[in-house]
Amino acid sequence: MKPVGKVLYATGIVAGLVVFFWEDPFIPESLSGARVLLTGASAGIGEQMAYHYARFGAEIVLTARREAVLQKVMEKCLTLGAKKVFYIPADMSFPSEPEKVVQFALQKLGGLDYLVLNHIGRTRFQMWTGDVEYTRWLMQVNFFSYVELTTAALPTLEQSRGSLVVVSSVAGKIPTPFTTSYSATKFALDGFFSSLRHELTMQKSNVSITLCILGLIDTEAALENTRGKVHLRAAPAAEAALAIVRGGATRAHEVFYPWWLHQVCCLWVLSPSNRGQVLRSYYNYSSP
Repeated sequence: MKPVGKVLYATGIVAGLVVFFWEDPFIPESLSGARVLLTGASAGIGEQMAYHYARFGAEIVLTARREAVLQKVMEKCLTLGAKKVFYIPADMSFPSEPEKVVQFALQKLGGLDYLVLNHIGRTRFQMWTGDVEYTRWLMQVNFFSYVELTTAALPTLEQSRGSLVVVSSVAGKIPTPFTTSYSATKFALDGFFSSLRHELTMQKSNVSITLCILGLIDTEAALENTRGKVHLRAAPAAEAALAIVRGGATRAHEVFYPWWLHQVCCLWVLSPSNRGQVLRSYYNYSSP
């Protein structure tokens, strides 16, 4: 049996044992009354997370760029059972916005139990064109604003024994074609928050960090970007959102969705031979 086959076989056995003996640690009641600041909440995975938190009875502050859409999400959250819901429009490409958003949440909720970082800037799914300004802009939205929000919220999360939930991507574990700038921002998230987790542990901090690694999800933006370019089936956004909410509530270090992405990332590290060729086979590209 080839090394890759041995790894797959062993991984399958381990996965089967985990499923057989696993007990669900998630307690839905733990989110009742939880104070949540959720970014990127107007559409896609963020919108679905808002609805999950609402069903569990959380108190929520929603933020995204589009005020009209945020208001509609807020109204639906109230019908689903959220105890309180507020929203604040914000554009995370401006460095002054993260502090403003956190202060608004503290004013409305009196503290935070969860900071859920989910927003992303407009993503180009194409070959690298040399646009450094776009990469700089995307790094501000997808990375630096995450750092700024975290810095502003850490003191209140310390007081509440709270949780940081960071939504990332498999493109932050495996460098993928057509995503040079996006992948760079996601690798940055992985490096920063994984290092920060070590530091918080060394300081005996009460704050947990959950890094969420997602594959292709059937959001409108993702499907539009990848249509005809990728040989992969998109996973449902509502299920991805629930996996993130559960992971944050159980203070997991990492959440992979779909679950098999964890095996893919392990194989990427353990089987360097021909891995690039295999990866590229999932993409459509014809040289000009």
